[in-house]
Amino acid sequence: MQINITGHHIEITDALRDYVTEKMQKLTRHFDHVTNAHVILTVEKQQQKAEATVHASGKDLFAEHTCDDMYASIDALIDKLDRQIIKHKEKIGSHHQKSGGVKNMTTEEEA
Repeated sequence: MQINITGHHIEITDALRDYVTEKMQKLTRHFDHVTNAHVILTVEKQQQKAEATVHASGKDLFAEHTCDDMYASIDALIDKLDRQIIKHKEKIGSHHQKSGGVKNMTTEEEA
């Protein structure tokens, strides 16, 4: 997964970059088809904001969170994206029929 990290009014230190990269790996545990992510970290007055756009198998997922602490914002952002990815994965998998349909009918059901 390719991760792009951008900072607005904040310098992206190695510690922040490593923290975001480590947390983004959590997303690939639930869904392997995450291709890239763009994370934007912003400081506005006393608010620390983290937002991200994740491209996962044909769908773009977006989340943002604002908090007083940047690390807490990143944690909440990852939790939101994790829930969205799990929901997206369930939607993809739910298109298959479960033991129903015409192909699985027995001769007794046909009569």
